Amino acid sequence: MKIGVITQARMTSSRLPGKVLMKIADKSLLHYHVARIGWSGIPLYVATTVNKEDDCLVRFCEENKLEYFRGSEANVLERYYQCATENGLDVIVRVTSDCPLIDGHLIRAAVDRYLHENDPDVYLSNYLERTYPRGFDFEVFSYRSLADAYQNASRESQREHVTPYINQNISGKIRYVNMKREGDASRYRITVDTPEDFSLLQVMIEKHDCADMGAEEIIQVLENNPHLYEINAHVQQKSVE
Repeated sequence: MKIGVITQARMTSSRLPGKVLMKIADKSLLHYHVARIGWSGIPLYVATTVNKEDDCLVRFCEENKLEYFRGSEANVLERYYQCATENGLDVIVRVTSDCPLIDGHLIRAAVDRYLHENDPDVYLSNYLERTYPRGFDFEVFSYRSLADAYQNASRESQREHVTPYINQNISGKIRYVNMKREGDASRYRITVDTPEDFSLLQVMIEKHDCADMGAEEIIQVLENNPHLYEINAHVQQKSVE
């Protein structure tokens, strides 16, 4: 069984263009993202677009010896499906590159639990019932579920956001497994979509050394420093239909 993490990345973000290559402490956000996914020990594939604006992401991948795939910008479901197909993946972990402090150890634990379920119709995530800060998000599902979505998803939002067809159980086959932590830390936001988000990450990495911390240590930093929460508490996540 071949397992792979696929992260989607592009330079044309609507609210903060070029964010994934913006730098903190002389390293890009994509660098932190990739390095921390490496803690999982699971192969990583960067799914970017065919747009010339994303040639720089291809160069980043080539310079860092990362596997990559180029596909449609708007139809991200197709991009994921083609990337998974080309690389012969049986199990896919979906993450997004705007999460520079994602925890690869959490991803490894999620995949181990998914494999223990031994059911290709399982959708496992910490996303639908959120107890972790936004920025540690992952989804684990089978190639079979991805192929079903690719073949049957008809709404634009289902193809733009990859997994709505799966996690809304449109097929009627999906069994949910949720990864939760004991306390609810969902109020925190350490994803990067706005300048305020970037400012928070800058403080967390430069002043609190969070780039080397696991999820629970990072949550503790946020708990111990309430003023950090205020930096981007007002930012609203873009909705997924």
